[in-house]
Amino acid sequence: MTSPRIVLFGATGFTGRLTVEALLARGVHPLLAGRDQARLEALASSLPVELPTAVADVNRPATLRRIIEPGNVLISTVGPFARWGEPAVEAAIEAGGVYLDSTGEPTFIRRIFQRYGPAAAASGATLLTAFGYDYVPGNLAASLALRKAGPEAVRVDIGYFVQGNMARRTSAGTRASALGMVLEPMYGFRYGRILREHGRTRVFTVNGRRRHGLSVGASEHFALPRTHSGLREVNVYLGWLGGLTRVAGVLSRATPFIAAIPGAKRVTEAVADRVIQSGGREDPQAPSGDGVTSQIVAEAYDRGGRKLSTVELCGGDPYDFTARALAWAAITAATEGVAATGAVGPVEAFGLDGLTKGCAEAGLTALA
Repeated sequence: MTSPRIVLFGATGFTGRLTVEALLARGVHPLLAGRDQARLEALASSLPVELPTAVADVNRPATLRRIIEPGNVLISTVGPFARWGEPAVEAAIEAGGVYLDSTGEPTFIRRIFQRYGPAAAASGATLLTAFGYDYVPGNLAASLALRKAGPEAVRVDIGYFVQGNMARRTSAGTRASALGMVLEPMYGFRYGRILREHGRTRVFTVNGRRRHGLSVGASEHFALPRTHSGLREVNVYLGWLGGLTRVAGVLSRATPFIAAIPGAKRVTEAVADRVIQSGGREDPQAPSGDGVTSQIVAEAYDRGGRKLSTVELCGGDPYDFTARALAWAAITAATEGVAATGAVGPVEAFGLDGLTKGCAEAGLTALA
């Protein structure tokens, strides 16, 4: 049987299951891929329609290459991506397909743009990394703010904030990815180039409230300058820690010194492995994202530091948004194609108006 045009790798994980549901809700039947045949069969038997399955393992890259055909759209939800994500990227490049993933890991995002982007462009493949709540909303909000600001804008600041009990909602894969990021170098886009940095914080006003954010490396640093040539600075902040953000900023500035300790990275990887082993088989009846809301703000500035525009977006649970955004993007890429090859951002791939529409369908809208 010919493989479906959309392949979902990591289908049995937490985000993978949500993405299966989002694809089915749109009437699309993907090929479900993962390393465990028994879990794939259990997932397939729990669904309202029959879906094909295929065993694919990052430790056996040929198994991935075998299921990705030219023109396929590959969705990868296999994390931590910095450790396990590259075989899927390489398979998509070899097939000249469209690749999407759910990562939020700064190191992996940077690797996609700097290491794999040129090879993807040469093969005619398109790589869309971090195509979920991390970091599609910020790309959208910033692009809308820059469009409002006009050509005077040279800087954009983006903040991500969540309200509700995300601790109960967070998957084992997310926790493992976060542990893997602890000792990795962060970066920003300043003075027109990517620079290493740690621990910057700032305060945003969101819905009339002061919210603290901690700087983090993200896809916006690579993607936004490609569509807005006048940009000289892009800053992305996560505000999920609330009042502990400033403390986290101080600790993050010590990261380079901790990472230099022999064996430190092996320790964090071992802890991440234990997290995955203890919680990797997520309960499909795990708490839903009801009651969780998200807010994203983008502010554009001119050379003198004058604020030119602000855009605020609001949505629900980040996991639900990620699944719906991945489904929308994969279906759009499969049916309509994408506008660019290589490692690109969401605006470059789908256009600002198209992305605005897709995000609205996934549950993210602009505040009036």
